Amino acid sequence: MSKPVILVAEELSPAGLELLAGSFEIRHVDGADRAALLPALADAAAVIVRSATRLDAEAIAAAPALKVIARAGVGLDNVDVAAATRAGVMVVNAPQSNTVSAAEHTVALLLATARNVAAADQTLKGGRWQRARFTGTELHGKVVGIVGLGRIGVLVASRLAGFGVELIAYDPYIPTARAAQLGVRLVPLDELLRESDFISVHLPKTPETVGLIGDEQLRLVKPTVRIINAARGGILDEDALYLALKDGRVAGAGIDVFATEPCTESPLFEFDTVVVTPHLGASTHEAQEKAGTAVARSVALALAGELVPDAVNVQGGTIAEDIRPGIPLAERLGRIFTALAGGVAAQLDIEVRGEITQHDVKVLELAALKGVFTDVVESATVSYVNAPLLAAERGVEVRLTTSSESPDWRNLITVRGMLGDGQTVSVSGTLSGPRHIEKIVALDGFDLELEPTDHMMFLRYVDRPGVVGIVGRHLGDAGVNIAGMQVSRVTRGGLALLGMTVDSEIPAQVAAALIREVGAEYGRTVDLP
Repeated sequence: MSKPVILVAEELSPAGLELLAGSFEIRHVDGADRAALLPALADAAAVIVRSATRLDAEAIAAAPALKVIARAGVGLDNVDVAAATRAGVMVVNAPQSNTVSAAEHTVALLLATARNVAAADQTLKGGRWQRARFTGTELHGKVVGIVGLGRIGVLVASRLAGFGVELIAYDPYIPTARAAQLGVRLVPLDELLRESDFISVHLPKTPETVGLIGDEQLRLVKPTVRIINAARGGILDEDALYLALKDGRVAGAGIDVFATEPCTESPLFEFDTVVVTPHLGASTHEAQEKAGTAVARSVALALAGELVPDAVNVQGGTIAEDIRPGIPLAERLGRIFTALAGGVAAQLDIEVRGEITQHDVKVLELAALKGVFTDVVESATVSYVNAPLLAAERGVEVRLTTSSESPDWRNLITVRGMLGDGQTVSVSGTLSGPRHIEKIVALDGFDLELEPTDHMMFLRYVDRPGVVGIVGRHLGDAGVNIAGMQVSRVTRGGLALLGMTVDSEIPAQVAAALIREVGAEYGRTVDLP
């Protein structure tokens, strides 16, 4: 069998390539060359990019086999995550690969602006000794305002604390107690702008954060303030910053990122008090190595059909080891549910009971949804990524419920749905023993214990002698071997449920004849190709 193709569209660390080389076919393309990129995507199962390759809806549509897009870094400005989600393509990045490098570069820019390092360097190399011109300012005793107290913001705060500064921060998503643990005082953005001697930006680029610090905000700051942006271009409005510098309302700036990149011309370059670098925050050997190996591992997991903790468009979050064995079971229960229901439910409940509920079991909901829609949707590949979107598009109300109590089984997963006609269908399963053997243990209120296979049949009928013989005769005449069978009933002579697993698909005409002779009020075959 041919190996899955991984398209490497930009430079990846040798260690990352080495992790993938044995199991996958690695191809290289210049991702910035659109004419070369689009045809190269045709049979790619994964594509690895950095910041120069644009993976928009057109590019994603050109990759029908694509399962995962991996960004060897943090930002995803160049990836259309919404289009990827609709196509069922997982998007992963390496969120922790460059945190140390970015924090250190931020501190470097801050110190360089405080002490006029760049301008003094150029002047001295030009043959002029001008000490008085480049008198700087100390950090000690100053107020540093951090806009965004995420991973990088926290690292910057911890490093600057050693300089004897007062740390304040704006971040509406960080609890006050957490900030206090870090030695940081949370304040509103306007207050941070007014009080700070240095301001450092550490926010993701979103519609809400673009232009967050613009002309209005820059009219609140001290004229001695120095502003650092090593996060994302556009959060700090470059035109507004230029005017503030020109008017003397801002003393200096350290800029590593720009609204449009690459940027080789900018009005900001006019000022000696502005230190600029070409997006070097993650440009260390260590960060590139971490990013390369992190996305390589994520790509391998994704192509193996597993969920990835660093996937940005999957709702499952971090997956506990105790949860992992239940993921295939939940998906299989979803597929069995759809086969039994014969259509899409109007309302779907995924119920998880037992010890595993001490962990986050959201991933089991995703797996069940993936199973529910796998044999329904023909126009797209169903994945953990787009299964919730498919449910929403079809108006299916999905609920996840959990309980630590499970009287009969250590852990139990149930997929239950109400159909459009009001009928309810449910199927429950568990994992048995140290080998985690899958078992169906309940179906529509009947208890049973049946190991699922790719081919099954279920009959509901009035309990009476001879039914097992009828089933055996029809299937024997058709050459279909019965692998396992169990009959469940609530009361003698009442309704009974017969569940069986077979070695091959039951022909439709054979199933129909069997159902008629048994007089079953309900009969369903389940085939999971």
